[in-house]
Amino acid sequence: MVLSLEGGNAQPLSVRAKALVFSDPVSAALLDYIERIAPSEAPVLIGGETGTGKELVARHIHHLSGRKGPFLAVNCGAISDQLAESELFGHEAGSFTGATGRREGWFEAANGGTLFLDEIGDLPLAMQVKLLRVLQEREVVRIGSRKSIPVNVRLVAATNVDLDYAVNAGHFRRDLLYRINIAHVKLPPLRERPGDVVPLAEYFLKVYSQRMGHTKPSFSADAIKLLVSYAWPGNIRELENVIHFALLVSGETTIEPEHLKVTGGWGATNTPAGPWTGGDNEIAGEGSFSRQEGPHDVIARQLRRLFKSGGESAWFDQLEALIVSEAFAYSNSNQVHTAALLGISRNVMRTLLKRHGFLRDSTFSRESGSAGYHDDAPHSLESRAG
Repeated sequence: MVLSLEGGNAQPLSVRAKALVFSDPVSAALLDYIERIAPSEAPVLIGGETGTGKELVARHIHHLSGRKGPFLAVNCGAISDQLAESELFGHEAGSFTGATGRREGWFEAANGGTLFLDEIGDLPLAMQVKLLRVLQEREVVRIGSRKSIPVNVRLVAATNVDLDYAVNAGHFRRDLLYRINIAHVKLPPLRERPGDVVPLAEYFLKVYSQRMGHTKPSFSADAIKLLVSYAWPGNIRELENVIHFALLVSGETTIEPEHLKVTGGWGATNTPAGPWTGGDNEIAGEGSFSRQEGPHDVIARQLRRLFKSGGESAWFDQLEALIVSEAFAYSNSNQVHTAALLGISRNVMRTLLKRHGFLRDSTFSRESGSAGYHDDAPHSLESRAG
């Protein structure tokens, strides 16, 4: 079975996973669970890393629910704090500057159907209170109005952060978490369901071959070994990009390992020396890594090597600074993307950036959830990486 966003007007919220299969036993068990909870009216919370297919699962839940209304998807991380209430609950004409006409919110628009709130952990606390009330009362009140409007909406929310951690950090309401987490779907990353990798790769190869008017090539045995052994930190979206690129550069009827442009070197053939490969072999067996190892295994070994070396005692602070700096650089200094990458909220991300000197204390922009800078300039990351 393949879930995809191809065709029709089923567009993803952003550059996300566009297909999902259930070939691996882990995925097959997950599909069975999804099909059991889908027909109910219970709110669903979908957790998982970026690119694992959370929106696809939400659409499938709506499809199986039998609800006649529309499926509408909203990215909470892309809504500015100032407009969040208007976007979700609507407003009346003249209720605030710029409100030239009456407008229904997402809840009204999704009446009778399903509303998918992605990145729900990015909702401001003030909006979380209002969202909780709407879910409890099943009615909305537009900004500038005193009249309540009944709504029949099933909520499906998604997050790539640990909301329990966000609750403990004071960034997410515990009562709201209890309300939206009646049915929980945990989407495992692609590295934990290797049986899905080759079917997904074949699917993307077919799709892009048809788009480009090419004859569909095949994977060599070595290419398949690489696909299965690679850890896929970017999950399904990364796999799609790798297959697309391979089709562009192969120029032959067979895709070989050298055509698969995997990043980071995890499981890749002829991996170049880098910060994790070592070279001095100070600890026997700790200087290089196997193609079968994932990044977590390599990092764990290198941490043990670091601890055995003695010397510095403030390892936690240094390692935290290293993680923050590398993630911030990888995300092109975008706070929202960095927070999503690390699985934390924007508020926690800002605290970490300031703690380690990557942000000045001046106010930075939060318009449209882009977390772009006006007067702030990130400090040099290279100086912190050591």
